[in-house]
Amino acid sequence: MKSSELRQRVAEAISAAQAKKAEDLTILQMDRESPSFTDYFVIASGSNPRQIQAISDEVEQRLARMGLNATHVEGYSQAEWVLLDYVDFVVHVFSEKARKYYDLERLWKSATRLHPLELKPARKRAARPRSSPRTRKRAKG
Repeated sequence: MKSSELRQRVAEAISAAQAKKAEDLTILQMDRESPSFTDYFVIASGSNPRQIQAISDEVEQRLARMGLNATHVEGYSQAEWVLLDYVDFVVHVFSEKARKYYDLERLWKSATRLHPLELKPARKRAARPRSSPRTRKRAKG
């Protein structure tokens, strides 16, 4: 998968989490030299089990619309730590207590922290419409 396509999918997962009011959103780009099994971790928190499940559901639904299904989902029924594995990236949705306990950001401190806007592709500038020879003549005088 191309890097830009992967970044777009991760950005969609982030957008889905934000739509359900996920808190303390962190994106970790894993160090290629580390023994990680994926390229990105998306880490978010929910304030209660219902919200954690809603965040997870929204991520799954949006990515499914893009033709991407999680290869593995874990922890959904307990809703303390839901893990959605998309192979090239993993989405973690934690309760506050579980997030502090597992502290993935510390565990993977060699990873690069990204801001959600860093994953969005740069917008192409709209081409300026070319003026016709007639318009140019009028502009000159």
